[in-house]
Amino acid sequence: MKNKVIRTIVLFVSIWTFGQQTGPQKVVELFSAELEKEPIKSAFLHVYSKSKGIDIRLAESTVNSENALTINTPFYTASITKMLTATAVSMLKDQKKLNFEDKIAQHLPKSLIEKLHVLDGNEYSKDITIAHLLQHTSGLPDYFTDDTLDGSPNIINQLLMNTDKIWSPEELIEFSKEKMVPHFAPGEGYDYTDTEYVLLALLIEKVSGLSLNEFFKQHIFKPLGMNGSYINLKSSPLKNEMAMAEFYAGDAELSTLKSLSADWGGGGLVATTQDLTRFLQGFNNDALVKKETRQDMQQWVYETVGMDYGYGLRRVSFKELYNNDSNLEVIGHTGSTASFLWYCPQLDTYVSGTLNQLEASKGALNLVYEILKLIQLE
Repeated sequence: MKNKVIRTIVLFVSIWTFGQQTGPQKVVELFSAELEKEPIKSAFLHVYSKSKGIDIRLAESTVNSENALTINTPFYTASITKMLTATAVSMLKDQKKLNFEDKIAQHLPKSLIEKLHVLDGNEYSKDITIAHLLQHTSGLPDYFTDDTLDGSPNIINQLLMNTDKIWSPEELIEFSKEKMVPHFAPGEGYDYTDTEYVLLALLIEKVSGLSLNEFFKQHIFKPLGMNGSYINLKSSPLKNEMAMAEFYAGDAELSTLKSLSADWGGGGLVATTQDLTRFLQGFNNDALVKKETRQDMQQWVYETVGMDYGYGLRRVSFKELYNNDSNLEVIGHTGSTASFLWYCPQLDTYVSGTLNQLEASKGALNLVYEILKLIQLE
């Protein structure tokens, strides 16, 4: 059993009970059990349902650190960022500054578009739409994880090899153009790629006239009171000045790497669990985009067994994922750091958090499912 250096920090604002044992205590047990697993070293969790009177916030660590964790400590959310980037694009649509079916060549510089998508001698760069980028159906390669043509390291490997490197968005796009090959013609398949969300972030900046972090701050963070949120290496939070929680690949601590600048429009958000919950609540309550736009964002394409993808949104059917009789689904997103932000419509419940460990993503989804099953049995 691990030696807990920092004990669980718990804040309950909950009237929820389950049988002889309180529901919150059962959630704490599930959460703490996850921390016993190797190589997880810290975790955060927020379970919230206004209609059910549930508000559980947890933080726990098994390692010594200069900065003790609290429930208000921000953490690296990784690809949860895609939800905010997609929402920002959708807000610009509501402002009539773009349409989902616009060709990205209408909004981005020719130098960026040229030779962006060349497959089998045919150039499809001018055929790519905003919707293709949002839904990962453009066919563009992923600069992070795809193999390079010459066998040189992709960006995920370079991130660990050259930790002081500051990547510009344009460098990432050029790397994708020069070193990789698209997977299919636009609209002819699905392939998850961060390249698309770098392009979307650049598009947001071009159309709005604001930097991505300033757009998030003015149009998402401030209106929703997301005071602990910011874009890593690009900005600072509105109020919360606490240091970002450490996160790991194996035993390698990554939170201070400058090379994380390669993770931007598709993964650069730092936030607290409560901030993430506030975001998804605001999204679902149409405080950010119009109801019809939100519905447009939930046009699903098949991703893998039990999972479909919309516009910066993922839907999980636990019945299909686990091959059982569950009627529960969640809509939200995950990140490579085992971060998660989900809403379960059947239970009107939000679950956000992270295990801060690249190897723990499957365990994070299992934890969410076990928590939702407890609530369903209420």
